[in-house]
Amino acid sequence: MKSFYLTDPGMVRDHNEDSVIIVRNDEGSYLLAIADGMGGHSAGEVASSIAIGHLGKHFKESFHTMRKLDAVNWIRDVVDEINTLIFQYEKSHPESKGMGTTLVLAILTKDYLLFGNVGDSSGFLMKEGKLHKVTYDHTLVNLLVSAGELTKEEASVHPKKNVLMKALGASLEIDVDIFDCDMDVSEILLSSDGLTGMLTREQIEKVLLTDDTIEEKVTKLIQKANNRGGTDNISVAYLIRGEEGEDK
Repeated sequence: MKSFYLTDPGMVRDHNEDSVIIVRNDEGSYLLAIADGMGGHSAGEVASSIAIGHLGKHFKESFHTMRKLDAVNWIRDVVDEINTLIFQYEKSHPESKGMGTTLVLAILTKDYLLFGNVGDSSGFLMKEGKLHKVTYDHTLVNLLVSAGELTKEEASVHPKKNVLMKALGASLEIDVDIFDCDMDVSEILLSSDGLTGMLTREQIEKVLLTDDTIEEKVTKLIQKANNRGGTDNISVAYLIRGEEGEDK
């Protein structure tokens, strides 16, 4: 396996509210996760770091020899805990009112591949040279597209395209989408909407199919998003299966 992640503030924002992690536990299972925070007074930065810090710590400490169903429950429990932690922080820090974060994660073991998602950060997998989006964006425009009230083209330029319908810290009850994926995949990619808001799936796929190194591919994706405006923080976590080499 090879893995690499990178986060960048983009060309417009003066600070970065994204947090990213890739962790391998002692059994050889992998966790990849990205959280895209929101809220004033650096509260988004705090919310995303709470999410990623808690997730990474618990993966190392408690994710051991789990059957798939147990892993699904583990994801649900950890997401609930993160949501509670964000509300607790907000309660003791009134200036952070309104803080929240998206969360997208992937867990790869020798037996299964699971994705989890709350918000509009994205999870993709590469299968037979094709990049497929696994997750569903919890946005107002996506809801309108599903209802047949907007086309995908109209949604991409809609003034409210970034309005979230679901995020950690937004509601006391949180429901994470969990996707059970085929193991026959060669690559896993997670990104914040700073990437997918600037590049199409086809443009991302084109970069991943080059002969560049894993580090060059991730760097190039961020550069391309910045070249197209870089209107948001940009984060990418990327794993290539079946390659020898140290994790980055």
